[in-house]
Amino acid sequence: MDLEIAGDSALVTASSSGLGKASATALAREGANVVINGRDEDRLEAAAEEVREAATGEVLTEAGDLTDPEDTGRLVEATVEAFGGLDHLVTSAGGPPSGPFLETTDEDWYDAYDLLVMSVVRLAREAEPHLREGDGGSIVNITSRSVKEAIDSLVLSNSVRMSVIGLEKTLSKEFAPDVRVNAVLPGTHETPRIEDLVEQAVERGEYDSYEEGLADWADDVPVGRIGDPMELGDTVAFLCSPRAGFINGQSIVIDGGDGESNL
Repeated sequence: MDLEIAGDSALVTASSSGLGKASATALAREGANVVINGRDEDRLEAAAEEVREAATGEVLTEAGDLTDPEDTGRLVEATVEAFGGLDHLVTSAGGPPSGPFLETTDEDWYDAYDLLVMSVVRLAREAEPHLREGDGGSIVNITSRSVKEAIDSLVLSNSVRMSVIGLEKTLSKEFAPDVRVNAVLPGTHETPRIEDLVEQAVERGEYDSYEEGLADWADDVPVGRIGDPMELGDTVAFLCSPRAGFINGQSIVIDGGDGESNL
């Protein structure tokens, strides 16, 4: 299926690894020109080389910290300057620290809010006039299944990420009809973080092999495995495309059926 986004321009934040990189890869493979972002320039350039292997569009890098208002503004400006506009904004960010509620501090809460919510607020504000200029702009927010179901020891993610969903739903009305806004809510995918957790468990003797560890993580997933990051990336690219032109204001869970929520 041709997603009809060849030649479009996209900014994908926190895309030097994991789900952000998969989303950038899917967009670039469809012919979109993509700016990828991360804080570590060496890691970012290595990621760009991987994305370029699949790309039929141009892939550029722009280092920056999503908690820095100047950096978020610069990310949008750099994309517009490089490609002459901005058609798609995909927001991603690393997760806040885990831990129970009584072990969190006020600083932990403010840091999580700044990273997960204010980065999206600032990016959307900066991107809005550019997204309206094209034939149909889009925003996709990568959040977490934790906005549907609280996950043990993830009180910061459970609580703070819900603000992104409220923002997404609001912008889907305020930015319409020029810009569609949706969110994807990933469950467990084989990202570097999951790989590290499984490998550490193997080293501790909890599993005999990496494959056994992955199988354990997938034990409760109805489809029998955890997700491939590209499966989420492909969904993001689809949501950015005209093929998804009637999908707006939605929060789409991508977890292989692992969740228990009816909503």
